[in-house]
Amino acid sequence: MAAVMIGVDPHKGSHTAVAIDGTEEPLGELRVRASAWQAERLVAWAASWPERTWAVEGAGGLGHLLAQQLVAAGERVLDVQPKLGARVRLLATGASNKNDPNDARSVAIAALRSPARREVKADDHAAVLKVWSTRHRDLGRARNQVACRLHAVLCELVPGGISKEITAAQGTRVLESVHPSQAVQIARCELAAEFLADLRHLDAQLRDTRKKLTVAVRASGTTVTDVFGVGPVIAGTVIGDTGNVARFGSRDRFAAYNGTAPVEVSSGNRKIYRLSLRGNRRINHAIHMAAVTQIRHHHSDGRAYYDRKIAEGTPKTGSSDKPLPSPVPPYGPPPHAGEPSRRSRHPRRPAKILDNSIKEDSFCTPTEV
Repeated sequence: MAAVMIGVDPHKGSHTAVAIDGTEEPLGELRVRASAWQAERLVAWAASWPERTWAVEGAGGLGHLLAQQLVAAGERVLDVQPKLGARVRLLATGASNKNDPNDARSVAIAALRSPARREVKADDHAAVLKVWSTRHRDLGRARNQVACRLHAVLCELVPGGISKEITAAQGTRVLESVHPSQAVQIARCELAAEFLADLRHLDAQLRDTRKKLTVAVRASGTTVTDVFGVGPVIAGTVIGDTGNVARFGSRDRFAAYNGTAPVEVSSGNRKIYRLSLRGNRRINHAIHMAAVTQIRHHHSDGRAYYDRKIAEGTPKTGSSDKPLPSPVPPYGPPPHAGEPSRRSRHPRRPAKILDNSIKEDSFCTPTEV
């Protein structure tokens, strides 16, 4: 255990640090402005405590730059999740005001007592992959937005617009076939031409970003791309968001982190497992795309596993390996079985298809990633 724990509450304009000892008693407090000398001022202030450890709240988010600067200066830095500090404030005895010094002290106490803290390391190739995978995802979303706006304008010029996924070449051909005669139609054609220019620009940026991501994945030396259906986009997303995989104690913990581990919702003697909506949704989306790619190719191992589970009676939309339940319970049909229930009289709106939303969000077909 560190002799002195220094908690840091980072903000955009300033950072507040509070030092405590092993008994959680405050030893000092400092507030520095966010500047090029922020780390130097903090290290100089803490020089009187040689055996010190820094605890930065959200070292992967707003406190990332400060945490990396402290690591580069040779300091030991821990990453404390914001919810851990919030729990310390919630369970603190007496009235605890919500301010920066109290937040920094709560972060220090959480790092001192909680085992759920991670030591911050210097950025490596995983950070590079995260940069370009995030850029690729943002460009894909921007392209989808422009494509939808272009399609809406074309629908006002041509009946039906474009029935399939719109591209710059298709939009150009449709726009060339339109001969506007009114002022409104001329304005819509000019707007569609601007959307087409934006679409071409985004397509070029996506191609360039994909090339950079491919080079970064190869430079990392990863073997994740050996898995069928995993390309540079998926590999960059998984490695970039995971970071150091050694921080997970087992494969089960990593499955819980990426949301592929089923969630138990049992009650009494009923054991029920459902699809998890927790965890890192970006990694979960990437794994889903790889799984869809394998299912669509009959020679893949994933397709063989999928066919075997279907043959065993596993429902296609379920997350449990148990067979489909009997349509009639063994104790007989429920009361009023022949009458329509209230829920059946007012059926719910069908849920959004997951595959389509994922494809639109990622701007890539499963075989392209």
